[in-house]
Amino acid sequence: MGVKKSIRWSRYVMIILLCICVGAVMLFRTKPSGFIPTEDEGRVYITFDLPESASTERTVSVMSQMMKILDSVPAIGHYAALGGLNVVNFATKSNSATIFCQLKPWDQRKKKSDQIFGLVAQLQQKLSRFKEANVVVIPPPAIPGLGQTAGFSFVLQQRSGTDIKQFESVLQRFTAAINQRPEIARGFSFFTARTPGYQLEIDREKAKKLGVQISDIATALQTYMGSAYINDFTVYGRNFRVVTQADSTYRGSISDLGQYYVRNQAGGMVPLSTLTSYKVIESAPVISHYNLFRSAEINGTPAPGYSSGDAIRALQEVAAQVLPEGYGYEFSGLSREELLSGSKTVYIFALSIIFVFLFLAALYESWSVPFSVLLAVPIGMFGAILTLTLLPNLTNNVYAQIGMITLIGLAAKNAILIVEYAKERVDRGMELVTASVEAAKLRLRPIIMTSLAFLLGIMPLVLASGAGAEARKTMGWTVLGGMFTATFLAIFIVPVLFVIITRFAYGKEKLAKLRESYNISGDDVHGPV
Repeated sequence: MGVKKSIRWSRYVMIILLCICVGAVMLFRTKPSGFIPTEDEGRVYITFDLPESASTERTVSVMSQMMKILDSVPAIGHYAALGGLNVVNFATKSNSATIFCQLKPWDQRKKKSDQIFGLVAQLQQKLSRFKEANVVVIPPPAIPGLGQTAGFSFVLQQRSGTDIKQFESVLQRFTAAINQRPEIARGFSFFTARTPGYQLEIDREKAKKLGVQISDIATALQTYMGSAYINDFTVYGRNFRVVTQADSTYRGSISDLGQYYVRNQAGGMVPLSTLTSYKVIESAPVISHYNLFRSAEINGTPAPGYSSGDAIRALQEVAAQVLPEGYGYEFSGLSREELLSGSKTVYIFALSIIFVFLFLAALYESWSVPFSVLLAVPIGMFGAILTLTLLPNLTNNVYAQIGMITLIGLAAKNAILIVEYAKERVDRGMELVTASVEAAKLRLRPIIMTSLAFLLGIMPLVLASGAGAEARKTMGWTVLGGMFTATFLAIFIVPVLFVIITRFAYGKEKLAKLRESYNISGDDVHGPV
């Protein structure tokens, strides 16, 4: 009865289908997009920087206090700390340290606060008591090797000019601007140009007068302050390396230069303090380059309720407003891959639809009938994107798009069951509307049975937990919502599409000739299929 009424009121059914298509397009535009969701991988990084020029002893002391706090967090299984390393930019400095935390198994972390995002917020709050340290708690990237942290990776470039102080100023203004955007939870960068140091200058004129070679001065500085390899020697079957260097007692202060001597051409010893002068300056301890330009990486995470795509658009908008002339930017890591894959998604969907159309055209030996199957695909897409919209924790990412590609075949499968039967009966002379109603009636049970079997089969994805849960949930909910609508709405819409398209493709004359040529009764075409 429902199919008969749908065919009778076909114009309203087509309006409903048009509204579904428009609604799907609008939901796709408004739903935040992403690339790969951040997973709970059972580990987290804690890295921090103390004020510039802080000693290693001071850094280790702060690191030890942090580890005592970690002992009180029940979700952390064990950890390992490494002083002198910043895991975000892999800079080795005396004021940096990193703690690698391994979490307990997922079945022991049932509470939301013990899962990755709740734990990151919890640790960030606990470690904020260290006012002198810039502490960042970050999960690892979703794909190892694509960046050092989860979230976005923005690379600020100084494409003209050489003033490192100006570069730092632009970086700070940009970071402050993006932190004002609601799409970004926190943006940070460990780049600094304020590390104190000594700038040593050699008095070349005095060295020439005293008969000292400039290369000898550089060699002496390298040997005393750094080190110099001499040779190897073997004793008792073991090889030993000889390295010369001033004792730590005599290289702890810049004033120790007065105790270093270099030989002049006359064979006399000249103190280095008479040939050099120094002054205190501020500079960058680590200067990175990206595509040959001086650069600094800005990392961060999207705010709750926003996706990585929203964060990338916010960064691009702020860059267009804040960055002065001579500065540019690039994206790296997962952010770069997300931008590169954005245009490819459209081509993948288009190719999938084309291949399905060609297969159906070969199956039905018709260029028009496949449209009655393909027009059922937007119904499944609408259900999929509606489900993702109702679940704000899920984004339209790669896994959702994989589920939608799967829906193309699943939605077409249900429509094929109806269209194939109806077309055979129409070609044998059955009246068009009767054939469509009979097809929907006889194919209802296999459609419901196969669809329910599939829906029950993907429930483990929908209810997933533990490692990789976000990817499985995204794919499961996408297919669940799309398959539900493709099953229970397509039953009424596909027969209407078949009737309209067949009438247009066959024409009244051809349909009448089919009935006359076979000259059979309605009962004869009800035989077994």
